[in-house]
Amino acid sequence: MAGLTRTQLLLTVGMLIAGSLNTVTLKAQNNCSARGLKDMNGKEKHQFEHPWIQTALMFLGEMICLIGLFIHRRKERLKYKQRLLHDGIDRRSYKEATQTRKSLQRRVFQWIFAFPALCDLCGTTLATIGLLYVKASVWQMLRGSIIIFTGLLSKIFLKRKLWPIHWIGMIVTVVGLVLVGLSSVLRDKEASHPKAGLGIAFILMGQCVSATQYIVEERFLKEKNFHPLQVVGMEGFFGFTVMAAVVLPVLYFIPGSQPHHSYENSLDALLMIKNDTTLATLIVFYTLSIAFYNFFGLTLTKSLTAVHRTLIDACRTIVVWAVELFIHYALHEVLLHPRSVYYLGVFIVLCGGAVASWILVKRGIESTAYFKDQASNEIENGDVDLPENEPFLRGIDKAGPYTGVM
Repeated sequence: MAGLTRTQLLLTVGMLIAGSLNTVTLKAQNNCSARGLKDMNGKEKHQFEHPWIQTALMFLGEMICLIGLFIHRRKERLKYKQRLLHDGIDRRSYKEATQTRKSLQRRVFQWIFAFPALCDLCGTTLATIGLLYVKASVWQMLRGSIIIFTGLLSKIFLKRKLWPIHWIGMIVTVVGLVLVGLSSVLRDKEASHPKAGLGIAFILMGQCVSATQYIVEERFLKEKNFHPLQVVGMEGFFGFTVMAAVVLPVLYFIPGSQPHHSYENSLDALLMIKNDTTLATLIVFYTLSIAFYNFFGLTLTKSLTAVHRTLIDACRTIVVWAVELFIHYALHEVLLHPRSVYYLGVFIVLCGGAVASWILVKRGIESTAYFKDQASNEIENGDVDLPENEPFLRGIDKAGPYTGVM
């Protein structure tokens, strides 16, 4: 069996690190208290609970990828110019060639990115609201349900074949998720927010919407051959624009429990960020981790599939869980009650993910190697049609590697 390439391994490690930093810093923001506007009790210092602002920050992080896209495209044009000069082309032909090269690059702004941005907006907001009511480790475990949603949607819309072992892995994952969710509900009396069930429902709905986004992104990357930086950056642009121009202003005037009786008071959030260095630092790390996490994730989707991306992403559960345990004991907090249901759920989810991950990644890598060997043979024979009997990873070799030409 062929192994993962060095690039794929680096992307996987980068995605796990950035994704784990994303989750930990997001939860840490919710645990921060800072001075802002006076709340319902007349206190200026209160907890930072602004899920909609955090969603806007997520889109801001994604939009940062546009900077990387512009740098990448400029470097590609410079390389092309250097190649022309090296070939000794005359001045007139050189100018025409460079203009043609630039005109061949696709427009960065395209309306088709609005739909995945909307899915990103809804899915992330629902999951972020759910994080207010559960622990970060429980939140991350429940996000593993995206494996199931992505697998089902890929079968429906991308016509991929799922073998019995895939279904077994998904069913085992569901059992583990149920146990994790049950353990969280059973601990409601000891939790700071006795609404764990509501939080779990929000998280699961968010994962279903996010799975839809992943499937759409895979089609953009494979069939339309967009650069991952363009997909991430434009989703961030559309999402941040909608949040800043529509969602946040509307939420300010909706009655709620935040200062000025608002459902989401953006002014309070900005003032708290200004007055608390720790909170501001967490937000900077969160925003940057979002940019790297989404770029790594979409690049893996282009190289493999959306299902592989969700399976790899599920592995960061271990990292988040380990960080929470470290923080837990670093603060000298002792568990005074059995948590066997939770740990059993964690173990089963990891087993389910391992089953699905092993068989899907194994088959995906073998299929990629098969396509490359088959393509080489067919090119030599003058026939470049791909076989129709392999359900996984079709379109990778057909789409070809992306370049600066958009």
